[in-house]
This record gives sequence, C-alpha cells and structure tokens, in this order.
Amino acid sequence: MSFTNLDYLQNITGGDTATIRELILLFIDQIPEFTGNMKKYLEEQKYLELGKVAHKAKSSVMIMGMDDLGHDLKLLQLGTINGTGVETYAQHVSRFENECSIAVEELQQELLKMG
Repeated sequence: MSFTNLDYLQNITGGDTATIRELILLFIDQIPEFTGNMKKYLEEQKYLELGKVAHKAKSSVMIMGMDDLGHDLKLLQLGTINGTGVETYAQHVSRFENECSIAVEELQQELLKMG
C-alpha cells in the first residue's frame, strides 16, 4: 500500500519533473519541523498552536495525495479550535508521524526514479 499519490502533483505541474522534484524536497524538509512542533505543542497542551501546525501540515500532505491523513489533520484542527476530543490528539499526531515517515521513504524512491 502506498501512502502518497503524485497524480495531483503531476496534474498541477503539467508533469514538469523539476517542479515536482522541488515540491517533494520541500515536503521532505517540512516533515521533521511539523512533527517536532506537533509533539511539542501536544506535550505542552498548547492545543491552538497544535491546530495551527495541523492546518499547515494538512496542505502539504494533500499535495502529496495523502487525502486520508489530510482529513485526519482537519479533524485534529477542528478539535483544537472547538476544544473537543482532546483525548484523541495524541493518536492524530502519532498517525501523522508514522504515515509521513513512510511517505518520505516513498518520495525518496520517486526522486531516485526521476534521476
């Protein structure tokens, strides 16, 4: 099973390999920061900040075709805004971390195929 789907990227870039490569590299660079901030804000119980990071991360994962995770981040974001589901926040952060680490590996393979 693949977590990423580059169809959307292919579509919006018109298949321009250089642009796709750039967007993939940007995504790979962003993931450690997103993950670190989510874990930090979760631990510090700064839930509004956690929601803001989830919102930013959502755009990035959606571009890489990770729609299910994007919807999950939207739920996390809405929960932090409404102050609901606090007990689920750690699960959302953990899912983000796990799926993105696999996605990064998939994308690194894609980069190798691109040459």
